[in-house]
This record gives sequence, C-alpha cells and structure tokens, in this order.
Amino acid sequence: MATTTNDLKNGMVLDQDGKLLQVVEFQHVKPGKGPAFVRTKLRNVRTGSVVEKTFRAGEKVERVTIDKREMQYLYRDGDDYVFMDNASYEQLHVGPAALGDTAKFLVDGATVELQMHGDEIVGSELPAAVELKVADTEPGIQGDRVSGATKPATLETGHTLQVPLFVNIGDALKVDTRSGEYITRA
Repeated sequence: MATTTNDLKNGMVLDQDGKLLQVVEFQHVKPGKGPAFVRTKLRNVRTGSVVEKTFRAGEKVERVTIDKREMQYLYRDGDDYVFMDNASYEQLHVGPAALGDTAKFLVDGATVELQMHGDEIVGSELPAAVELKVADTEPGIQGDRVSGATKPATLETGHTLQVPLFVNIGDALKVDTRSGEYITRA
C-alpha cells in the first residue's frame, strides 16, 4: 500500500528495499531555503536495529500492514514454542529467534500478541509486567537488611535477575517485560 512521507505516523511499518522498518519518530522540517524534508528514526522489525533516514517531503513510501494476533502460549516442543490462536484455536509452532526476549517471560497459559506479516512472525509483545515464581535464590540472612542491597534470583522460566534480599524461593514476583527487572512481590 503506497503512502507519502507527509502521512507518516509513529508505529507505522514501511517496506524499504525488502526491510520492514517501523517508524519510531519523525519530524517534518521546512528550512528557510530549499525544499522541505522529513527526518525519521526507523527500527528494523526483524533485527531491532535503529537507523535514521531522511526523506523528501511528499516522497512515496511503501506501507506494510502488520496483523496483530492474540495467542496463548501452550508448551515447548523441542526448540519451538507452541501457541494457540485465541480466535480460531489454530496451533502455531514458533522458533525462539522469532520471539526474541519474549521467550524469557513465557509461562504456560500466557497471552502474547504476535505481530505477523503474511505468515512470518516479525515481533511479539507481552503485557508490560508479568508474574513469575522464583525457582532459585540464596536465602536472606537474618539481620542482613542493607537498604537497596540485591542478590541474583532465577525465575521459573530460567531468566536471572537482581532482587531484594528478602525475596525467597517460591515467591511470586512482578517483572517488567521491557527491561527484565524486578518491580515488586506479587
């Protein structure tokens, strides 16, 4: 679907030489001399790398439609993750590369929004925070309550993060899915 650089919006995905680039930010610039142009920051949907690109104002660009499908994580099958489409109940096998960091926070029954371009998964999105149980951590020592002190803890998904000293094995924690950091006990 063709559009022009005058119609750019944050979150829009463009096809540039076979690369899927999502508009992170854009700015229309009209200098006193010369033609107007659009300065953009674009994130490669497949690799996550960010590039800056300048377009002429009104230049035609190819817009891509990304289909967002809500899926439920069911189980692991070898290296693949198996999801079920919440609308059609169709099952989908997804490789770890397509999920990226999302795989660190997946527990059975978790709801994930998979972003698809045709049959290719180009991204995945979890809620901003998820609840996960602590699988392993050192016990807190009585009297060792230094303010702000942390220790490593391994979650049920295998992800390791820093937690306060009072957190014990079996505790449910709220974890930020964007940074992978501890928020609070659940």
